[in-house]
Parts: sequence; structure tokens; C-alpha cells
Amino acid sequence: MCLAIPGRVVAIAEGTGFDRRGTVDYDGVRQEVALAYLPEVQIGDYVLVHVGFAITKLDPAEAERILREIRELEAG
Repeated sequence: MCLAIPGRVVAIAEGTGFDRRGTVDYDGVRQEVALAYLPEVQIGDYVLVHVGFAITKLDPAEAERILREIRELEAG
């Protein structure tokens, strides 16, 4: 089973197809990911990433709700 945490796209590099890459921020932890499967994604969008590929674009309100609940769990 895989658990994906919403991340916000903070940068997109030039490129097309599998060369299109972006940087996703997970509350301060950043990861470079492939954006090939989501050509419509723009800076500021929330995505779910699996093995280095952004695979789903999330509704911003839903992503923020999930992140808020995760923070509440961490605060205990």
C-alpha cells in the first residue's frame, strides 16, 4: 500500500513530455518530480506523487484539508 501526501508545485522547468519536471514542496521538504502525466499542472497546484511522477492534481481546498488533518495528528 502507498500513502501519498499532497505537495504544492513551486517551480516548473522547461521541457515537454517526460522532460517536463517540477519541484514539489511538502511543508519545507522539496522534491524534483516528473510532470509528464499532468501537462496542465501549474505553479501553485497541489499534486500527489508516486515514485517520482506527479499522478493526480488535487482540488486546493481538499489538499489543504488533508494537510491540516496531518498537522493535527502530528501535534497529538
